[in-house]
Amino acid sequence: MDETGDEFVRCAIEDFEGRVADRKADGFLPTRHRRPEAFTLLEVVIALAIFFIAVFAILDLTSQCLRSARSLRNTTVNATSLAAELCLTNRLEEGFESGDFGDLYPGHTWAREISLSQISPTNGLFQVDFVVLNNSGRKSQVESKLTILLYRPDSGNVRRAGGARR
Repeated sequence: MDETGDEFVRCAIEDFEGRVADRKADGFLPTRHRRPEAFTLLEVVIALAIFFIAVFAILDLTSQCLRSARSLRNTTVNATSLAAELCLTNRLEEGFESGDFGDLYPGHTWAREISLSQISPTNGLFQVDFVVLNNSGRKSQVESKLTILLYRPDSGNVRRAGGARR
C-alpha cells in the first residue's frame, strides 16, 4: 500500500479510537460490559411474592383481631359466674334465693336452691341448683342450668348421724 493508504487507515483507526474513548467518558459501554438498567423478570416475581406474603399476613392478623372482638360481644348469660361467687363462701344455708343481674345483663334473672345432698346428708355435702332465666320475651326462657356439689362441713344446718342438726 502506499503512504496515503496507510495514513488513511491510521486516521480511521485513530478516529474510531477517539469515538470509543468519548463514549466511555460519557458512561456508554458496549453491551457485553454494561449492567442491565432494568429489573429482570425473576427479580420482579420475587419482589411481588414477598409483597403479597406481607399483605396476606397483615390481612390474616386483622381478621383474627376482628373475630376476637366479635366473640367478646357475646351476651349469653350462664350460671358459672353465680357458682363462682357462691364457692367463695365458707358456710351454706339451705334455702331458695333469686335476683337479677342489674345493668350487666338486663332482662335476665337468676335463682338458686341450696339443699343437703341426697348422696350423703350427714357430712356437709350440699347440692346447689342454679337457673338463669331470660325474661326479655313474652315468656321466660331458661338460658342456663347448673348443678354443683359443695363440701362445707362447718355450715350450721348439717344433719348428724342420729338425724339431729347441729
